[in-house]
Amino acid sequence: MKVLIIGSGGREHALAWKLARSPLLTRLYAAPGNPGIAQEATCIDLPVKDHASVVTFCRHEEIDLVVVGPEAPLVAGLADDLRAAGVAVFGPGAAAARLEGSKGFTKDLCTRCDIPTAGYHRFADLDSARAYLKKRGAPIVVKADGLAAGKGVTVAATVGEGLAALEACFAGTPGASAAEVLIEDYLDGEEASFFCLCDGARAVPLASAQDHKRVGEGETGANTGGMGAYSPAPVMSPAMVERVMDEIVRPTLAGMAEIGAPFSGVLYAGLMIGERGPQLIEYNVRFGDPETQVLMMRLDEDLLPLLDAAAHGTLEERSLRWRDEPALTVVLAAKGYPGAYEKGTPIRDVDAAEAMDDVVVFHAGTATGTQDLEANGGRVLSVTALGRTVAQAQARAYEAVDRIDWPEGFCRRDIGWRAIEHEGSEPGDGRDA
Repeated sequence: MKVLIIGSGGREHALAWKLARSPLLTRLYAAPGNPGIAQEATCIDLPVKDHASVVTFCRHEEIDLVVVGPEAPLVAGLADDLRAAGVAVFGPGAAAARLEGSKGFTKDLCTRCDIPTAGYHRFADLDSARAYLKKRGAPIVVKADGLAAGKGVTVAATVGEGLAALEACFAGTPGASAAEVLIEDYLDGEEASFFCLCDGARAVPLASAQDHKRVGEGETGANTGGMGAYSPAPVMSPAMVERVMDEIVRPTLAGMAEIGAPFSGVLYAGLMIGERGPQLIEYNVRFGDPETQVLMMRLDEDLLPLLDAAAHGTLEERSLRWRDEPALTVVLAAKGYPGAYEKGTPIRDVDAAEAMDDVVVFHAGTATGTQDLEANGGRVLSVTALGRTVAQAQARAYEAVDRIDWPEGFCRRDIGWRAIEHEGSEPGDGRDA
């Protein structure tokens, strides 16, 4: 099979790394890709926003499957245009991508389908949003309605923080601007990321992970796109997985089909697991980053036929095979991220990190400079390791991080702390599949 991956981040590198190992694969392309992806695929300079150009390329190269990595092309309808041209696509059309493209749409779907989630109100103007927040008090959650690269959510501990978040949203602050804002009740519990493959009618559970969103140790500082992750999430026991499927995922698929927007692709549920059971925080309609890095390290079967079956509506409802070892990834980011940061700084000795057993360094914001690999983004590398325990995977990942020579980079040093706390529980308590 000939496959085209759309995207250039760590998520796409992890997908390329896994797909490249499929015996079914005959040729792998990536648009635009990055230096890490170039080790697995042919990177092409294709204007992804120009859907006609993507269609022309797929026809010329006889592409059998397009895998769309980021959310923006999905919300923009790339999958619709490819399908209309007869090209198979892994990823939802624009109508179904509203699950990520509009938080208000998703919350309304939850209400209609009785899916457990936080109480919420939608606001289209600052004054009414301010008045509601002052009356409601804190802690409270403020969300920009549209796409915000993982940074459009503020969990406000005080009314002042909430008001500042509202002003940022309505003032057009980059990464937070929105024409509409949601104010949600604060949920208590433990967060988890849960992934399913969907073909419009059926859903197959993948695995769980836990992300670390805050930039600083101890979950402090600004929200980011993700500073690290591990899989599986101990809080997602087999019983909890089944509850999520019954109470959240299957009702979502049924609800989307009812409105004529069947969901096909990967459904990524951000969950809060608390005393009342699982509650949906939000949906994403693509693989997570950096969660994909740990999922691909643990998946113990061929990814390509799974994605192809989802694209063609022929998924089989079955349990997938996973490596028993947990995986953990540490994100190396440019100093200053998620604020202003410098590009073009040299990165050396990545090969020394990858020389370690059970370690893969996935590229995100990298470029090839005149002499060295260079930083070309905020989140730059995802150093990913397997281990017999999360603690061992953590130690291995940080040893690999310390082999990389990049003075202008930084990372959190506590990735995996929740799971390590759980590792004193009985064997099997947190295994998801």
